[in-house]
Amino acid sequence: MDNFTFRNPTKIIFGKGTESTVGMETAKYGKKVLLHYGGGSIMKSGLYDRVVASLKAAGLAYVELGGVQPNPRLELVHRGVKLCRDEGVDFILAVGGGSTIDSAKAIAMGVPYEGDVWDFYAGKAAPKRALPVATVLTIPAAGSESSDSTVITNEDGWFKRGYSSELVYPVFSILNPELIFTLPAFQVVCGAADIMAHMMERYFTNSKNVETVDRIIESTMKTVIHNVPKFLANQKDYDAAAEIMWSGTLAHNNIMSTGRMGDWASHNIEHELSAIYDVAHGAGLATVFPAWMKYTMKHDLTRYVQYAERVWNVDVNHWDPEGTALEGIRRQEAFYRSVGLPVTLKELGAGEDRLEEMADKATKGDTETIGQFVKLKKADIMAILDLAK
Repeated sequence: MDNFTFRNPTKIIFGKGTESTVGMETAKYGKKVLLHYGGGSIMKSGLYDRVVASLKAAGLAYVELGGVQPNPRLELVHRGVKLCRDEGVDFILAVGGGSTIDSAKAIAMGVPYEGDVWDFYAGKAAPKRALPVATVLTIPAAGSESSDSTVITNEDGWFKRGYSSELVYPVFSILNPELIFTLPAFQVVCGAADIMAHMMERYFTNSKNVETVDRIIESTMKTVIHNVPKFLANQKDYDAAAEIMWSGTLAHNNIMSTGRMGDWASHNIEHELSAIYDVAHGAGLATVFPAWMKYTMKHDLTRYVQYAERVWNVDVNHWDPEGTALEGIRRQEAFYRSVGLPVTLKELGAGEDRLEEMADKATKGDTETIGQFVKLKKADIMAILDLAK
């Protein structure tokens, strides 16, 4: 097990009706709020009205910025930074899923920074301050409600990049599983694929003697696999919704990173895919990850056999460990398909004409590698994308 320091400062407020506390919690940190959200879904569900009523009851002023898209855009972040400066905003409340939260975090870093907030994502600078951020989560997926990370897409060149800083851990996050009852089924399963990917990025590691976290990941994976079909069968199933939502937070609050080095190549590859084709992040991960697994499997066949046995209940064939590992991957693909997710670029609706461009961007012109479990060059990424066709 590797040395580690673990800290997660986000206060989680979990359960039915908990969004009613948002005003009281926000008042501990600020007086004027940027209410940041995506489209009209929070209006239709009544969540917007409940949040606004809570803010008003706490005596808080607020301004609004909607319009966050999946794969959140830098242009809206720039608008948010200007709005916060002009209006004297001192707190940012994200009401939505990972895209809204990531956009809010970017705005929070950008407000006190004299340069362009993209500098952080481009590796040119690091933030020294940020406005406090909080969330009301509506989509279990990205885990951004309790993480130090944010991902933004720059329309100038369609670069999708992530950045991590302790400054953007939300000060609190409200998680009410009832809020996912009205989500389209495809959003739920895309979220599940993202949750699973966050765990797999950590599971496939070169760090040794990491059984405690291995078991945490395996059991949480099985929880998601068990509860997603239950929820799809009854989208008012609070218990299934609660299991999925809490799994999503645990998958990306860094507890599963302790004592080990994660990989993250599949996320990097998918970022290029969704930046160019604007596909749903979870659907892109469901497509990329099995291909990455097939490509890297022989690097540590023992770990893949363990994964197949413990997560997918594959009977181990000691005479054919490769066959055991492949059966685990096959069952994972079958699960994705069973809940309505794609596992090929064709099923995803992405083209095959820009594979080299994606591989080139991911490796900065083949000058860098991505991933830790197996370090990938441009040719490796192209081979993985070829397996995903």
